[in-house]
Amino acid sequence: MRLPLPRGPLSAAVIDVLSGSDPAALPQSPVEPVDALTDDDLQLALWTMYELHYRGFDGVDDCWEWEPRLIQLRNELEAMLLATLRAMVVVPRDGRRVADRLRSLIEADDGPSLSRYMQTRADRSQWLQFVAHRSIYQLKEADPHTWALPRLPVKAKSALLEIQFDEYGDGNPARMHSELFRVVLTELGLRSEHGGYIDVVPGITLAITNVMSMFGLHRALRGALVGHLAAYEMTSSEPCRRYAKGLRRLGASDAACAFYDVHVTADALHEQLAAHDLCGGLAEAEPELAEDIIFGAAVCLAIDGLFAAHVLDSWAAGGSSLRTADDSLLAVS
Repeated sequence: MRLPLPRGPLSAAVIDVLSGSDPAALPQSPVEPVDALTDDDLQLALWTMYELHYRGFDGVDDCWEWEPRLIQLRNELEAMLLATLRAMVVVPRDGRRVADRLRSLIEADDGPSLSRYMQTRADRSQWLQFVAHRSIYQLKEADPHTWALPRLPVKAKSALLEIQFDEYGDGNPARMHSELFRVVLTELGLRSEHGGYIDVVPGITLAITNVMSMFGLHRALRGALVGHLAAYEMTSSEPCRRYAKGLRRLGASDAACAFYDVHVTADALHEQLAAHDLCGGLAEAEPELAEDIIFGAAVCLAIDGLFAAHVLDSWAAGGSSLRTADDSLLAVS
């Protein structure tokens, strides 16, 4: 994957260093943006540094992954992002079981329904935009949450392994969820390489993945990571049913819809596993992490709501939800 195009001084400094510049040029005390969650420059800088922990970039030495000055800058940006999340998501303490609190949190969520729009109203151009957004995470689906495995007690670890085994295709590479999403991209005539649309998605799209990476890379945030995964699993089955119907409405094949069809059944099974065995198991073994679990779940719901609002508001105004209004830039060249 090539390095992305910079969007401001932070991302430019990171990209310049990875391209061969002196790390001493990295900013020592970056200015905090108005909204760290949606700031294009901050989110791209974080995304670029996080990608060093996944597959890296073409022409960038793997040794940059643990460059101290990059890690120092990342820590500062993460502190800004985490402070924004904690100010945005305030979950009152509750003495009930974690599984019950997760259910109540999800039932109370009143964010906009992007899946209903995609099922009944979205045209081809809007579907292309939606899939381009989703490609940033779906092409590495499950990877950020897998970082939790060595950090969990036995019951929670076993539950996470069961969930992740499904995510990775039950041992069949062609059934990996990331590979099934690649079929969606290919059938719609879109680029299917990881990071293919990094330069056209906005900060809020990058934040979806960045928050998972931040939770995953910090052992101290392991509770938030499993709570995030639980909310993801507990809220995806019915939306995926709607996405599949929306794709079929546009004439997509069963192969293209398989990504969503699989999630309808898999996530319905994962729902109870995530709430009771994964999150419940962690809270039983480490009760002090209960509030972090709920925090992570609430963050997942809140960011998904902000993303949906951005997309739907952009379309309602007659514009593009991407950073470009030219759909031709999405197509395979």
